[in-house]
Amino acid sequence: MKIICVGRNYAEHAAEIGDPLPTSPLLFGKFTNTLVGPDEPIVIPLEAGHVDAEAELCVEIGVGGKRIAESDALGHVRGYRCANDLSVRDIQYSESQWTRAKGFDTFCPVGGQCIPVSELGDGSGLRVVQRLNGEVLQDGNTADMVFAVPYLVAYASNTFTLEPGDLILTGTPPGVGWARDPKVALKHGDVVEVEVEGIGVLRNPVVSEA
Repeated sequence: MKIICVGRNYAEHAAEIGDPLPTSPLLFGKFTNTLVGPDEPIVIPLEAGHVDAEAELCVEIGVGGKRIAESDALGHVRGYRCANDLSVRDIQYSESQWTRAKGFDTFCPVGGQCIPVSELGDGSGLRVVQRLNGEVLQDGNTADMVFAVPYLVAYASNTFTLEPGDLILTGTPPGVGWARDPKVALKHGDVVEVEVEGIGVLRNPVVSEA
C-alpha cells in the first residue's frame, strides 16, 4: 500500500509557514515504516531538532483505479480516518525534498476507526483539531482545504494507480508548533491527540529514541 500526502492544502497553514499557495496539489509520500496505530509511541529520532505533529483527515481507498474521474472519486473511497503527519522541520527546510524529514519510523500514526463515505460524504465541513498535552494547537475545518477530497483522489490517480488500502493524507490546518512564537516542538513525555469530527480521536505518546 501507498501513503500519499498532500502539502500546503490549507491556505492559512501555507501562509503561517511562509510558503506560497500551490496551484495544483503538492504530493509527497511516506513509507510503511512510518505507520503506527492508536496509543503506540511516536519516537523522536536522534537526528531531530524540531519535530511537529500535523492533524489530518485521512482518506482510505477501497476500490482501486487509474485516472479516476473526479465525479467518480468517492466511489473509490472506503472511508476516512484520523492521521498525524510528523515532520522534522529543521531537516525539512534544510533539504530540497521532504522524504527524510517525514520518513522516520513512527512518523505516520493512523486511527483505528474507518468511517464510510455514506456517513461523511466528501469529507468537507469537518473540524480538525490537534491537542498537545490537552491544549489545542491546531483547530481548523476541512471546508478550508484548497483541494477537496474528490479532486485529490482523481489527481493522485493520474500519477499512481490507486489500490485498496492506499491512504491519502489531505493536509493540515494552521497552528503547527513550528509556526508559533515561541516555537512548540514535541518532546519526550508529551501526548498528541488528533481529532476529526465524525471520526474520533487518535492519541499517541511521544518518546525519545533510546
